[in-house]
Amino acid sequence: MNFRLLVGIAALGGLLFGYDTGVISGALLFIRTEFDLSPTMQGLVAGIALVGAAVGAAFAGSLSDRFGRRLVLLVTGIVFVAGALIAALASSTSILLVGRVVVGVGIGFASMLTPLYLAEMAPARNRGALVSLNQFAITCGILVSYIVGYLFAQEGQWRWMLALGALPGAILAAGMLVLPETPRWLAGHGHMSEAEAILRRLHGGTSEVEAELVELRTDLRREGRLAGWGELLNPVVRGPLIIGVGLAIFQQITGINTVIYFAPVIFQAAGISSASSAILATAGVGVVNVLMTVVAIQLIDKVGRRGLLLTGLLGMAICLVLLGLGFAIGGTSAALGWLTAVSLASYVGFFAIGMGPVFWLLISEIFPLYVRGRGMGVATIANWGSNLLVTVTFLELIVVLGRPGTFFLYAALTAVAYVFTWSQVMETKGLSLEAIEAELHKA
Repeated sequence: MNFRLLVGIAALGGLLFGYDTGVISGALLFIRTEFDLSPTMQGLVAGIALVGAAVGAAFAGSLSDRFGRRLVLLVTGIVFVAGALIAALASSTSILLVGRVVVGVGIGFASMLTPLYLAEMAPARNRGALVSLNQFAITCGILVSYIVGYLFAQEGQWRWMLALGALPGAILAAGMLVLPETPRWLAGHGHMSEAEAILRRLHGGTSEVEAELVELRTDLRREGRLAGWGELLNPVVRGPLIIGVGLAIFQQITGINTVIYFAPVIFQAAGISSASSAILATAGVGVVNVLMTVVAIQLIDKVGRRGLLLTGLLGMAICLVLLGLGFAIGGTSAALGWLTAVSLASYVGFFAIGMGPVFWLLISEIFPLYVRGRGMGVATIANWGSNLLVTVTFLELIVVLGRPGTFFLYAALTAVAYVFTWSQVMETKGLSLEAIEAELHKA
């Protein structure tokens, strides 16, 4: 089996996640004019997809535990196609909102299932890098959405911006028809011989495969059941749940999606007046996001998850303070525009080496097999719920606190996230999923 092809197809879920998250930032500049949207309605158009994402995440865990990671990922591709076409053909705000909700359901499915599928397929020695390819795909999707936004901004063709999200969705659905189910899901549902066959096809007849099979059988003897939601209250699961939900909330309330969704608006406020120039500047931020994610992929199995998280959070906090100071100085000079651009790009860069990839990797690692889908589902719901809160309040916070106060608030929350990470997050570098679970049982 071509493992690179498997990873490439599965990572399309991340690409769709990124594209449909980022494309609204450019499209919104034209949608707000065509539909005469107030700041509150602009926030709703940007944020309504997050309601769908929370709904999708709420069901993705239990559905994937019952029906398999592969089948639900296939359905995810179909959902993306439907949502993109509904939104692109919308003749009113209400239909646009429906399309964005459907897209959001796809995002919720993809955000949880793509790292889960990759984590359960990858060998322990390079699981961090392989699962982080999902984050790389997300950043590529965001960058592509910015480039598409720039290309169609000249004539305000926001419908094409939204419609193009259907293409990778169709490829994902078709690709999952030929990819296998994960060995760990098969083993957990009594198909051990199929699980062993897939492991050998993926990784060859190596001693590493033999070790994985031994650990997997031990894990199944210890648990040997499909969990209900009540298992999330089990003391063994409580620690991972605190870490997963805590990081999920902090990933969002530190402000990252204010940049993803509203970067063109922020750049215009800093003195970059034209829509196409603001979108182009945002694309530059997208390039930084992609490049720093590549750096994270190179480091995550060497430096470890915890070190990257702490480094990223510290850098984010400093950049948010600088961004707040830039707006506090005031004016629309070229210097302010440059300070804003550099601060935003640096902030995104630090996010891309820490909170961006590490959060999604950790929640795919720390939950026991028998509750992994549901545990990741709860963390993902918390992530999208926090994302929605930040998105719909950002423009209102600007009115109430001003731009400096808003970014200073995000900086303070980033400092709290640093303390949480320092005190709660364990290191999982180099450990198999079963070894991580064994460590949690000892704790």
